[in-house]
Amino acid sequence: MKRTLVFILCMVSFVLQAQNVTKPELLPQKIVTNTYHGTTLEDPYQYLENLDDPEVITWMRDNANYANSVLNSISGKQELFDKMKELIERRAASIYNLQITDDDVYYYLKRVPGEEIGKMYTRKGYEGDEKLFFDPTKFRSDEGKTYVVQSITPNINGDKIAVSVSPNGSENPETLLFKDTGEQYDEIIHLGRGISWRPDGESFYYNKYNSPDVSDMNRKLYTLVYLHTVGSNQSEDTIVFSKDDYASLDIKEMEIPIILYGKEADVNILIPSSVDKDIELFMKDSNDEAADWKLVLSREDDVINLTANSKFVYYLTHKDAPNYKIVRASLEAPEFSNAEIVVKESDDEIITGFSLTKDGLYYTTVRNGVEAKVYYLAHGETESVELNLPFAAGQASVSSRGSKFSDIWISISGWTSPGKRFLYSPDKNTFTHQQLSTVVEYPELKNLIAKEVEVKSHDGVMVPVSIIYSKDLKLNGQNPAVIYSYGAYGNSTSPFFSPIFLAYTMYDGILVVPHVRGGGELGDAWHRAGQKLNKPNTWKDAIATAEYLIDEGYSNPKKISIFGGSAGGILVGRSITERPDLFVAASPLVGAMNTVRMEETPNGPVNTPEFGTAKDPEEFKGLLAMDSYHNLKPGTDYPATLITAGMNDPRVIAWEPSKFAAKMQHDNKGDSPILFLTNFDEGHGIGNTLSQTLNNFANVFSFFYWQSRHPDFKLKKLVKD
Repeated sequence: MKRTLVFILCMVSFVLQAQNVTKPELLPQKIVTNTYHGTTLEDPYQYLENLDDPEVITWMRDNANYANSVLNSISGKQELFDKMKELIERRAASIYNLQITDDDVYYYLKRVPGEEIGKMYTRKGYEGDEKLFFDPTKFRSDEGKTYVVQSITPNINGDKIAVSVSPNGSENPETLLFKDTGEQYDEIIHLGRGISWRPDGESFYYNKYNSPDVSDMNRKLYTLVYLHTVGSNQSEDTIVFSKDDYASLDIKEMEIPIILYGKEADVNILIPSSVDKDIELFMKDSNDEAADWKLVLSREDDVINLTANSKFVYYLTHKDAPNYKIVRASLEAPEFSNAEIVVKESDDEIITGFSLTKDGLYYTTVRNGVEAKVYYLAHGETESVELNLPFAAGQASVSSRGSKFSDIWISISGWTSPGKRFLYSPDKNTFTHQQLSTVVEYPELKNLIAKEVEVKSHDGVMVPVSIIYSKDLKLNGQNPAVIYSYGAYGNSTSPFFSPIFLAYTMYDGILVVPHVRGGGELGDAWHRAGQKLNKPNTWKDAIATAEYLIDEGYSNPKKISIFGGSAGGILVGRSITERPDLFVAASPLVGAMNTVRMEETPNGPVNTPEFGTAKDPEEFKGLLAMDSYHNLKPGTDYPATLITAGMNDPRVIAWEPSKFAAKMQHDNKGDSPILFLTNFDEGHGIGNTLSQTLNNFANVFSFFYWQSRHPDFKLKKLVKD
């Protein structure tokens, strides 16, 4: 089946006249074979895994230049970019990454219209006068790099602050140390993360990457934890967790040891971190570095979050409770086996988060992935009280200053409800609007419908799906629709407001979010149903959603597009390789496209709890099933596809999308464009400037509208080679 380029041109290769950039030739195949547990796979583009090969980089640059030329020649792209920017910059100030000290000092990032990244500010309390604290745009401004603040970590007293920055999306942190006056200390901590201040306020723990090279296989293996004292050089830091400690505590080489000081309980905490949401945790006396670590939680305890006060430690767990429950144990005997139930599991609501204050326990729930509630359990009481929220929320979160204070903030939002933050008073049962970012109105939202439906998937399971579109839209099967989802790690795509998505709907497009298995919308069982050997449920839920859109008259296969990023690339890649006939266009963004080879990347081993390991015969079958690269078939008419990679990406190495793009270009028999765009100054999207973010979304949405034959999105100038 010939698709959407037929009406524009009748040639395979073309040049964009304005930029004079030629479509790159197909990359030659150099087949090697790899055998896994008796299964031999041909890998024609394994040589692309060498990112030091000049020929590989030249091919990536040529494709990037060509892709940019095509995308920049779509007539409506600039207008869409401008519309997104206008919607975002209606807000006079966007504030995020807030940290509040015990002394009620606020540290946060703020971006105002005209700025590309956030700067760091401070003020005393919510009503205090604001002062600029640190401007990352002036940090090493002569290097030609964009440094973005990754984290802000004040010490307990609030008189010293660690600020981590990293350049060009690399996520290679450089930690700067400041006095609360803004005066900077001389030393810089390189490659440190997981910073946790000691009670003395003069020293902190941190874990350190082994290498800044995102392609170094040893970058994350057997990483060490150090103790740094302010005023000293990093070379003088003391190792407090070494490779020998891994063996003594039976910690895996790819798990990342993080040591934290728990101020409420006055203990040191060790967490071997991986993508496994279930926590393993050790404790020991905070005043004795030589003391032995004591196991408090094993992963079999199914705890995903915890917090403490001076008497108890509270655990959020799915142990014998797939919808989660909250339990607590005394600090004298904090082991999970000693815990008692505080909040029982609900039959139809998933507990999603919780926070402690001086007055009690607050926790959030969600029903069917889209209906959020907040509850309060006062200390000494046994029955929770549901709070009457200021408006119906699709998503809710709670945050406090800690268990010694009464302050509790409740943030709520929805698909058509911009997020709002409220200070709640349990004594008066009142909500006081304490917005951090400037309040802004979006009259366009009055014209939107956010509809929640359930779609029957391939195995009869009903999948919650959110559909957002204009009230004026005629459901005649002719509307452009875009499916977006993720479906991994138990992470939920809860209803949220986005000016970027709002801009998409303003061109009569339908936004569709299936809450696919692999996410956490329906609890732990929903996550497990899209993990490892169960991973096919993730993309089959997306496929069922596309079929629903067709059956119910929302759209048709010549109008439906699909996109997702990172692990969401699995959902996109396997949806279009299994059912290419259902989609006109697709975009896996910095996606995990070659899962069989994922463990050959620096970030691969740490992801094995979620996707599986190729070393295990059964789990290998799951990895092969979810591998989009190996499921491409020569002679197939694939949808138009925009594939992206980030050269500085530490999470999905650039060669995974590269291999998928090369093979898809080779295997595609139709005329639909297969564009491959490597961003050489970006990473995984974390740390992007505003313009980079908007350009990336404008690329995707204008590409989709072009392929859907939207009259406002056409190629401007095309001629033959």
